Amino acid sequence: MVFSDQDLARRLERAEGRSNASFVDARAQLFPTSGACWVEVAGAYAMFDGPDSPLTQTFGLGLFGPVGDAELSKLERFFAERGAPVHHEVSPLADGSLLALLPTRGYVPIEYTSVLYRPLGPEAPAASAPTNPRVQTRVVPHSEAEAWSQTLAQGWSTEMENAEAFMRDFGRINARSAGYAAYLAELDGAPIAAGGMYVHNGVALLAGASTVPQGRRQGGQQALLHARLRDAASQGCTLALMGALPGSQSQRNAEKHGFRIAYTRIKWQLMPRP
Repeated sequence: MVFSDQDLARRLERAEGRSNASFVDARAQLFPTSGACWVEVAGAYAMFDGPDSPLTQTFGLGLFGPVGDAELSKLERFFAERGAPVHHEVSPLADGSLLALLPTRGYVPIEYTSVLYRPLGPEAPAASAPTNPRVQTRVVPHSEAEAWSQTLAQGWSTEMENAEAFMRDFGRINARSAGYAAYLAELDGAPIAAGGMYVHNGVALLAGASTVPQGRRQGGQQALLHARLRDAASQGCTLALMGALPGSQSQRNAEKHGFRIAYTRIKWQLMPRP
């Protein structure tokens, strides 16, 4: 049994934090003038990936060390110096004093995320095998990063407003992030779905999966999930990790394939003082 406790939260949050740190490092390398960078404060990772990036926030706050006014002030200066809003995504398994402290400094909750996990290994239930033999998956090399990011962007274009350009840029950088594996699902040789996987300390983070509109209901997502879980287990991972909007179709799909909710995170935003 894997219990939803603080040890699990630390493993999951660190894996996601390391993945995002790798992304920020890749952006800084590809675009030196972007100012992309990250720091560690009280064990949490604070990322700057641009003022409007969803990665510009902290990960793991309150899980790896005590957080008081001094630590929060240091984090707030990090974001303020870069003209970015201050966001902390906090697990309910973080130190309970943080929950009381944040509102006193002007933070308000703005978003929930379901953090889901699935045990991997010989004793864990096997992932559902793909049902469409016409769909094949593969890890794409860096030389095909542009085609992979285009597939990823097309899949997200119907999910969020103005998402295609953002996801195309996001995909290009992710495909070049250290430790990130970009997966493609192809129907009769034509790309229909894209996704990725990042591995840290025995945890495989599954992220970014999408299917192009004309390729949906062909088994692309199931094939991608099966391939990534299979590869994660073969690399010695004991846990797989996903994030989803609570109650969303993505969460339901994950639960259908053996994922369980570890906890629900709250994203806090520092509001401007009058």
